[in-house]
Amino acid sequence: MSRVGKMPVAIPSGVDVSVKEDQISVKGAGGTLQLSQNALVKVSTLDGRLSFAPANDSREANAMSGTMRQLVNNMVQGVTKGFERKLSLVGVGYKAQAQGTRLNLTVGYSHPVNKDMPSGISVATPTPTEIVIKGADRQRVGQVAAEIRAIRPPEPYKGKGIRYSDEKITIKETKKK
Repeated sequence: MSRVGKMPVAIPSGVDVSVKEDQISVKGAGGTLQLSQNALVKVSTLDGRLSFAPANDSREANAMSGTMRQLVNNMVQGVTKGFERKLSLVGVGYKAQAQGTRLNLTVGYSHPVNKDMPSGISVATPTPTEIVIKGADRQRVGQVAAEIRAIRPPEPYKGKGIRYSDEKITIKETKKK
């Protein structure tokens, strides 16, 4: 059996988890998240813990039990603490400004780039060269961060562009005569 799938998910106080035949719903201070139930995984609740077991002995069921366990664990973490992703802008004149649910970027194009945030995702700019994306859904936070980074990905010669704060850019050497 999957090592990840063997570990139960602890449900902290203030979080309500409801398991139905077709859906798992997690509700907490950070919002409500839902995940569709998989037929290969049996979910059981026992004194404040969720357990995941494969429905049969197939390899797919074993793998899916670990996947479902981690997805539900991320949902529980998301509604309690939330997730955040930090981006930094590197380049002369590159700046970002958050206005409500909209992010305005000036990243070297002839026009400013505006990006609207989906519901459940908040954006903040503590400094003009930093962007902080927060939300309860880990997948959506990462997806929005990747979409913002794709507006101007870091280039390999000077390192200019939008990068994750923990990302290391390998700078290439320029051509010699």
